[in-house]
Amino acid sequence: MSSSTQEHRQSAPSRLRFSVLTISDTRTLENDHSGQLICSSMATAGHELVQRQIVPDEPLQIASHVCQLTAEDNLDVLLMTGGTGISPRDRTPEAVAPLLDVELPGFGELFRMLSYAEIGPATMLSRALAGRRGSVLVFCLPGSRAAVSLAVEKILVPELPHLVHHSRG
Repeated sequence: MSSSTQEHRQSAPSRLRFSVLTISDTRTLENDHSGQLICSSMATAGHELVQRQIVPDEPLQIASHVCQLTAEDNLDVLLMTGGTGISPRDRTPEAVAPLLDVELPGFGELFRMLSYAEIGPATMLSRALAGRRGSVLVFCLPGSRAAVSLAVEKILVPELPHLVHHSRG
């Protein structure tokens, strides 16, 4: 690891403020296991939940919620789950990508690489993506609990403070 990477990690915030947005026509807060997993993993890592919502698979509603949440001054990260597959109702990437100031293609690439080790070529069905809107990082994860666990435990929890450090400039 380079010395600048180590320096950035050392100066990164240790406590992040995050919101969770589940994209689903059928989930409720009670049966949204992927959203619950994100919340518990992030809380265990010492981060603070600001807000958790469920939004239907409607691009205009998704975009509206993303714009509203990322406009808040007290948010570092917006973690979204659901709507990233290829079914006709999966429209999260189309709703979110045009809102991003900067895309982070490495997130989707890394997620699919790690996912391939677990599920093989079916990983190509995922359109997971990430980017930055203003100073808020936005991550669009698949809806499956296994995919969320992989992304949160192997990528996000270890690297989010470092990413937030960079997103703040």
